[in-house]
Amino acid sequence: MSNNNKKKIKGNLPKFNFYWVYGIVAVILILINVLNPGNTSGEKTSYSEFKSFVDNKQVKEIVVINKKEARVYIFPDQLDQPPHKDKNFPKNGVFGPNNGPHYNFNIPNNESFSAYLEEAQKEYARKNLTLIYDYVEEENFGRDILSWIIFFGIMIAVWSFIMKRVSGGGGGAGGQIFNIGKSKAQMFGQGKSTNVTFDNVAGLEEAKEEVKEIVDFLKTPKKYTALGAKIPKGALLVGPPGTGKTLIAKAVAGEAKVPFFSLSGSDFVEMFVGVGASRVRDLFKQAKEKAPCIIFIDEIDAIGRARGKNPNMGSNDERENTLNQLLTEMDGFGTNSGVIILAATNRADVLDRALMRAGRFDRQIYVDMPDLNERKEIFDVHLKPLKLGQKLDRDFLARQTPGFSGADIANICNEAALIAARKKKTSVQKQDFLDAVDRIIGGLEKKNKIITKQEKKTIAYHESGHATVSWMLEHANPLVKVTIVPRGRSLGAAWYLPEERSLTTTEQILDEMCAALGGRAAESVIFNKISTGALSDLEKVTKQAMAMVTIYGLDEKIGNVSYYDSQNQGYGFTKPYSEETAKIIDQEIKKIIDTQYERAKAILKKHEDKLHQLASKLLESEVIFKEDLEVIFGKRPFEKEVIEEKAKAPAKKPKKVIKKVASEKKPSSKKSA
Repeated sequence: MSNNNKKKIKGNLPKFNFYWVYGIVAVILILINVLNPGNTSGEKTSYSEFKSFVDNKQVKEIVVINKKEARVYIFPDQLDQPPHKDKNFPKNGVFGPNNGPHYNFNIPNNESFSAYLEEAQKEYARKNLTLIYDYVEEENFGRDILSWIIFFGIMIAVWSFIMKRVSGGGGGAGGQIFNIGKSKAQMFGQGKSTNVTFDNVAGLEEAKEEVKEIVDFLKTPKKYTALGAKIPKGALLVGPPGTGKTLIAKAVAGEAKVPFFSLSGSDFVEMFVGVGASRVRDLFKQAKEKAPCIIFIDEIDAIGRARGKNPNMGSNDERENTLNQLLTEMDGFGTNSGVIILAATNRADVLDRALMRAGRFDRQIYVDMPDLNERKEIFDVHLKPLKLGQKLDRDFLARQTPGFSGADIANICNEAALIAARKKKTSVQKQDFLDAVDRIIGGLEKKNKIITKQEKKTIAYHESGHATVSWMLEHANPLVKVTIVPRGRSLGAAWYLPEERSLTTTEQILDEMCAALGGRAAESVIFNKISTGALSDLEKVTKQAMAMVTIYGLDEKIGNVSYYDSQNQGYGFTKPYSEETAKIIDQEIKKIIDTQYERAKAILKKHEDKLHQLASKLLESEVIFKEDLEVIFGKRPFEKEVIEEKAKAPAKKPKKVIKKVASEKKPSSKKSA
C-alpha cells in the first residue's frame, strides 16, 4: 500500500473521543445484565395463588431466598396449562428456554410457611410426586454494584451538563465561570473571512492608504525591513459615528492574510475584579502564538478613558486596571513582535494620553465626514443592489446630502426602496430618494394631526418668515422647500442646503442666526404676538451666539479669547472666567441675538407684501419649492456671486480649522415645535 493511500485511510478514520470509553462500558454492563442466566426471579404472584398451584400439583421446586422471597418453579409439562400458558415468562438468556423461576412472592411468615411446605411435600409423596424446597442466603453484589455505577454515572452526566452550560456552552474561550478570564475575541483568518475588501469601502482614500500600508507590510515585510523600517505597532481610527471606521477594520480582516482578532472595548469589562486585565493578558498571549497578526478593538474608549478622572472609584477601578494591563502589553517591558493593534473610537478626546503616545498608537487616522465626491462614491456602492427605474443623477443625490455619513447614505438608499415598495412601484425613482431624505431629516409625515385654522395660519407665516429672510440674506443657506405638513415632532419645516465649507466667517454665522429668527419675527410682525413654535430656532441661535463669544473669539468686547476645552480636561464646578466676565458674556450673547432679531423684523417689514403672498401660497398647497419663491421674489440676488466664488474655489479641500460650525450640517432645519 502506498504512502498516499495510507494517508487517505488515516485521514478518513474518526478521531478518538474519550466519551467512547463511557459508551463501551455502558454497553457491556447492559449485555451482562441481559445475557446473564438466572438474572430474573419470575413474575410476581400472591401467596394465595401459590397455594392453588401447590394444590393442583403444578409446583416442581421452591427456593426461599434470605427467608423473605420465594421463587417458584413449575413442572415443564404444566406450562401449557392454564393459568400458566397465558404468562409471558422471561427467558434465561436471550434465546434460552423457560426453565424458571416462573413466579415469586414475598413470604408472610417464615415459620408458618415452612410448616405449609412440609404438609405439601407429604401430599405430593402420596401422589408419587416430588416437591423440592430449599433455603438460600443470596448476596447479589453484581446487581448492587451496577445500581451504584448507574447512579453515579447519572450524577456525573448531570454535573457535566450543568458545568458546560455554566461555563459558556462548550468550554471554549469566553465562558462565564471557569473561562471568565479568557478573551472574548473573535478570530478571522485560517479559512474564516469577513468577505469585505477595500473595494467595498467607498471614499476614505487617505485612511485606506494608511491602513493598506500596514497590510502590505504584513504581506511583504522585506520591502520595508530592507530600508530599516519597522512595522507600526498600532493605528487608531478616529471620527464621527457612521463614517466607516469599523468597515475599514473589516476590510483589513478580509485583505490581510494573517490572523485577525476582533472584539469590543466593553468585552474586557466585567463586574469581577481583575477579569479585564486577565482577558487582556489572554488576548495578547493568543496573539503572540499566532504572530504576525492584527488585533482590532472597537470602541476602545470603553477601557481607554483617561485615568484619575473619577475620584469616587478610587485607585481600585477595574477599568483603570484593565487599561494599565493594555498599556503594558502594547509597549511595556516585554515586546510583542508582529502584533499590530488597530482600534476605533469617536471619543478620542477622552482617551488616556499614555495610550495615545507613539510606540502604542503610532498613527492616528482621522475618518471625517465624506465630501461631495466621496458621497457620490458611497451612493454608487449602495445603489448597486437597488432596482432603479431610470438612470439616477448621483451628483444630484450627493449634493442633496451634505454632512451625511456613509451610514446615513446607506439608510437613505434603504428608505427609498421601502418607500417605493410602499407605493407599489416596480422600481426606485428619484422622488423616492427625496422623500427618504425628508423622512430621515424631518421624521414621518403626520397628515391626520389635528390643527386649528389659526394654528395653521401661524405655522404658515412662521415658515414663510424663515424662507423670506434667508432669501434676502447673502450668506444664508439656499432654500430647498418649505412645508406646513406636520412631520415628526415639528408642525412645519423649511429645508435648506448648507454650503460645504471648512471655514465660517462672522457674517455667515450672523446671517444664519437672522434666518433662524425669521419665523418668530414673522409672527411678531403679522400677528403682533409670538408663540412657542420657535423653540428649536432659539436653541440653535443661542448655541451659535455662545460659540461666537466663548469659543471662536468673534466678539469685539470679549476679544480673542476662547474658553473651549479641546482636551476635555473639565473645569469641575468652577468656570474658567470670573463672575464679571460671565456677566459680560451673557450681555454679549443677548446683544447678538437681539440685533439679529430686529434685523429679521426689518427685512420682513420691507417685504411684507411678498411675505403675505408666500404664506397664502403655502396655506393653499402646504408645500412650496425654490421655484415658487423665484416667482414671488425673483431670482436670488446673491446667486451669481455664490457661483463665481465656487468656480474660483481650489479643487482640493482645505484643511479644517473651525469645527462644528458648517461642515457637519445636514439639510433641514427651521422647525415649528
